[in-house]
Amino acid sequence: MNTLTSGVLDIRRIGRAACMFAACVGMLAAGRAAAQDLGRKAPAQAEAVVIHGATVHTVSGQTLTNSWVYFREGKVVGLGPGPMPRFASPPRMIDGTGKHVYPGLVTPYSQLGLTEIQAVRATLDISESGQATPEVRAVVAVNPDSTLIPVTRSNGVLIAGVFPQVSLGGLSSFFEGPGGLMPGRAGVIRLEGWTYEDMAVMEDAGLVVNWPQSRPISAPWMDRSDDEQTGDADRALRTLDALFTGARSYAAARAADASLPTDLRFAAMQALFAPGAAQRPVFAVCNDAEQIRSAVSFCQKHGVRCVIVGGRDAEACADLLKRHDIPVIISGGTARFPRRDDMNYDDPYTLPARLEAAGVRWALANGDDTAHERNLPYAAALAVAHGLAPDAAIRGITLSAAQILGIGDRYGSLEAGRSATLFIADGDILEVSTNVEAAFIDGREIDMDDKHKALERKYREKYRQQRDRR
Repeated sequence: MNTLTSGVLDIRRIGRAACMFAACVGMLAAGRAAAQDLGRKAPAQAEAVVIHGATVHTVSGQTLTNSWVYFREGKVVGLGPGPMPRFASPPRMIDGTGKHVYPGLVTPYSQLGLTEIQAVRATLDISESGQATPEVRAVVAVNPDSTLIPVTRSNGVLIAGVFPQVSLGGLSSFFEGPGGLMPGRAGVIRLEGWTYEDMAVMEDAGLVVNWPQSRPISAPWMDRSDDEQTGDADRALRTLDALFTGARSYAAARAADASLPTDLRFAAMQALFAPGAAQRPVFAVCNDAEQIRSAVSFCQKHGVRCVIVGGRDAEACADLLKRHDIPVIISGGTARFPRRDDMNYDDPYTLPARLEAAGVRWALANGDDTAHERNLPYAAALAVAHGLAPDAAIRGITLSAAQILGIGDRYGSLEAGRSATLFIADGDILEVSTNVEAAFIDGREIDMDDKHKALERKYREKYRQQRDRR
């Protein structure tokens, strides 16, 4: 083949590659555009509202039958059974006879607004490159127009903890790729708003740390030796120790001399050492008992609060967790397989009930892909089917989740003075057949339409047309 012919073939190959690349870009752009929620956001609450005649699940207290809830300007003013009080001006009345009123469900661990289509990298904004990036805040990357948000809130989930990517690979990924040792800070959002600022309940809920494995992993996919894995774990712990020690030293140095240059990483960690309610926790992502003990010991050494995220072996550490009042976010959900061959088949299903019996504070996350975050109440229902009390299940996806995320003074229960973030359902929210009929976030009435409902209407129309042609 002569040089000219070879050059022509190269040009053709380049041309075809360019066309394919342009087509892929176009498909991704179209996919991203199609994955935008076009619904209007709700305005602030303009008129007072009373829901009456309903079963009211306060969560923090008793469940009230044939009761009313009165809220205005985004806050619950009062609630109770029996006759309603007299109102200075007539509020909007909603008949809740036969209905149930719940506080908005809270998913404590998710990537809502950070991911859209798992298989399309252009719709993922869940990680940064680097070993330790505490300055990264997950909330600022939230897409307010994600189509997954209306779908999720249609099942009563109105508040979400959003976490940067956790490490899914071996220990080497802490040092080589995205979702490393310290991927950033978690935040809390309400599932409504024009911008991430509108949605943010708490922009900095705590620092996420992918806790190093305490023992080597023996699995077909692991391509590192036991010695290499042990070395990686030791190196990761030394790195963490240096970061936390450096952050404290940085605070002391800045207090003595405010003219010192700002270190973004150390500045982002200062809330971990703040006094009282301003202190933010370390969200230690770990499952093995050895990891949990290591994380608790480390946090005690450095004087920081700890929340375990994952917690598969948390029951084995129950005494330790109770002693230090360390809560657990069960981020793997309940609909999963046991991790080890010697576990009972129902181990994931019964974990919430076992932690409840052991006196460990816990909250439940769905543990599935972000597109299925709407199934949070069914993850709790599976735990109820395996021994957990229904009231404890509801608390685990409302008030307990809110408290662990640091927003329990405003969300997660129905009480006077708290946010009017609630929904009306036609039955028990743990039942698959139950429908959420209306929802309010901070008193704002939310549009309950979503992509799934639009698709249902579309294809019902298709079959109606086919029926009419017969």
